[in-house]
Amino acid sequence: MIHPQLRRAVKVKNVPVKRQLALSRSLVWVACAAGTVHAGFSLYWAFGGQWLLDTVGQWAVQLSGEAPLAAGITLVIIAAVKLLAAAIPVAVAYGRLPWPRFWRTVSWAGGLLLILYGGLNTMVSGAVLAGIIRPADGYDRNAMIGHAWLWDPLFFIWGVALALSLWFSRPTDRPTVRRPTRGYSR
Repeated sequence: MIHPQLRRAVKVKNVPVKRQLALSRSLVWVACAAGTVHAGFSLYWAFGGQWLLDTVGQWAVQLSGEAPLAAGITLVIIAAVKLLAAAIPVAVAYGRLPWPRFWRTVSWAGGLLLILYGGLNTMVSGAVLAGIIRPADGYDRNAMIGHAWLWDPLFFIWGVALALSLWFSRPTDRPTVRRPTRGYSR
């Protein structure tokens, strides 16, 4: 029989763990959604779509016109990588992949990279749009708007949601349960 004080301690300890798991899983789905949106646009552009392509940069519009097959193949590969990067953490969160420690390590690296890349590019492109940074050769306004307000913030959100999901689902030290001894106990 479990001692009543121990039973209360276990219940109190388990509630936050369950909430952390629920929060972690919600966040991993947010990260997956952000990654899937990125992948979806890459796939859309791979098959010739043009909507919002100029928000990536004029170079992307030119490449899709001049070398559509090469651009398409490259974008399909990019979309596949983004989809894998979005889906693998979800699969790990639900115990559907072997080697979870390996995938969590890869996900941590990816999440931190997305935070740095998305955050830095959002700030720099925002600074360019605000006139704080003035490129000597000028800049592509549509691309800068796309990077400041859409693509890079989406990378940042993806990374933050992934990192927080990993943080809340990290293994924690569980209290050890000591068996009551016979005789005097406090």
